[in-house]
Amino acid sequence: MSKINTAHVFTSESVSEGHPDKICDQVSDAILDACLAADPQSRVACETATTTNYMLNLGEITCSGWEDIDRESIARDVVKDIGYDRKELKFCCDDFKYECLVHEQSPDISQGVTEGEGLHTEQGAGDQGMMFGYASNATENFMPAPIDFSHRLLEGLSRMRKDGEIDYLRPDSKSQVSILYEDGKPVRVTTIVISHQTDDVPLERIRKDLIEATKNILGHTGLLDDKVVYHINPTGKFVIGGPHGDAGLTGRKIIVDTYGGVGCHGGGAFSGKDPSKVDRSAAYYARYAAKNIVAAGVADKCELQLAYAIGVAEPLSINVDAFGTSQVDEQKIVEMVENSGIFDFRPSRLIRELNLREPDGWSYLQTAAYGHFGRSIFPWEKTDKVDAIRDELGLGG
Repeated sequence: MSKINTAHVFTSESVSEGHPDKICDQVSDAILDACLAADPQSRVACETATTTNYMLNLGEITCSGWEDIDRESIARDVVKDIGYDRKELKFCCDDFKYECLVHEQSPDISQGVTEGEGLHTEQGAGDQGMMFGYASNATENFMPAPIDFSHRLLEGLSRMRKDGEIDYLRPDSKSQVSILYEDGKPVRVTTIVISHQTDDVPLERIRKDLIEATKNILGHTGLLDDKVVYHINPTGKFVIGGPHGDAGLTGRKIIVDTYGGVGCHGGGAFSGKDPSKVDRSAAYYARYAAKNIVAAGVADKCELQLAYAIGVAEPLSINVDAFGTSQVDEQKIVEMVENSGIFDFRPSRLIRELNLREPDGWSYLQTAAYGHFGRSIFPWEKTDKVDAIRDELGLGG
């Protein structure tokens, strides 16, 4: 029998902090940060919408210090930090029209997610739904390479824009990285796409500068070679961008925010939601569990699915998939996750364990661009369960 060809190409995209949807994610999370600073028990579901020189906040927020929070100033500061500070961009931090139509959280929801209220004494999940967490040992930060490289590329270009190293770059941009895999391991980058908003400068200059920048940013990976195909501003021109080019909304980049299409997604967005919303907090905790399992050497890759009912603390189901790469029987991994006490998936417990209500050394605003996973500043990226996992599964030190 001939050997099955396991080679394939996988592609993921990222969008920059200046992308219209990402502007909205960042404003929503900056308002969340302000609410939690004023009242760590805040209930926040903050949405943002934006278009040409306009921004709207809407949603449901219950926060004891809400009236003292200057949400317009927060929004303008976020937009300024991103780089929309020129009127010619048709979206400027100094003069966009701002409106806020936020009201309080429904008491019907509140009673199900507040400890000691409703039908349950334990804090219940803030919504029903499924959440997934994923990790792979394909990269040092246990992320799939295509999405990780896409994020790092735009992050690097953002630094070069803000430092003036490439002074004609504007804030809005997208990247796409395609990687050839053989036997489950990334072996080389095949194609890179960058669409970057710029001043009106010659395309050849843009292509030359961005290809050189890409090689500097991703050269350390060892996966770039002379065969890489580059598509730089493939339409020929990208001057009109940001909210003037496309309207933006919170929560539209759920694949960019997670694993770039690798594995599954439950459908829930993250930004603007306080930790009682398991769409966010349980997805973070599922990543925490999956990453520790892979970091412990139990499997080359791992995905956890969690399911919750609104107002109910215990997850309805926990599924673990190691994709046939585990060093032990997968049922043992499931039993370890569910019964060992190493992980606790009840909302109040995972919130406390990751300190999600009072962030220390990080902010929710920081999560809202360049990925919620794969960056060591966030507590769900810790690998502090490795020894306990190995001991529980009998894998030794």
